[in-house]
Amino acid sequence: MAYKGKYKPRNRSKYKGDPTKIIYRSLWERRFMVYCDENPNVIKWASEEVVIPYRSPLDRRIHKYYPDFWVKTKKHDGLIEISLIEIKPKKQTVPPKDTGRKRKKGRFLLEMKRYGVNEAKWKAAGAVCKRKNWKFVILTEDQLLSK
Repeated sequence: MAYKGKYKPRNRSKYKGDPTKIIYRSLWERRFMVYCDENPNVIKWASEEVVIPYRSPLDRRIHKYYPDFWVKTKKHDGLIEISLIEIKPKKQTVPPKDTGRKRKKGRFLLEMKRYGVNEAKWKAAGAVCKRKNWKFVILTEDQLLSK
């Protein structure tokens, strides 16, 4: 999924931020942007506009995490809900498995580092969402490709 580009919303007033600077880093992100832009239940949305500090397990320093989306929706019962959405391949949402093969050991270590950092980001995002009464959701290809 190494596809990226600029997204031009049809409903510019729904975008929270500068609608001329919307960047997608995968076709899955672009697909979600189209969904937000065209769905009448999405009141406002933004891409990488929220900043969440988190402590990296690799260097123990504070870094900045930009969740993929902030979305304000009107639910079927009329209530308003705000969510932070992260889009990831399903493979990156579960701990990697060590096959024990020497040739794959380097890849396993890189995947463990990536997973550890992602887990720290998601924990920080979950804490922010809990304080603000928002939802934190990780979407994978299972949800994105079923629409």
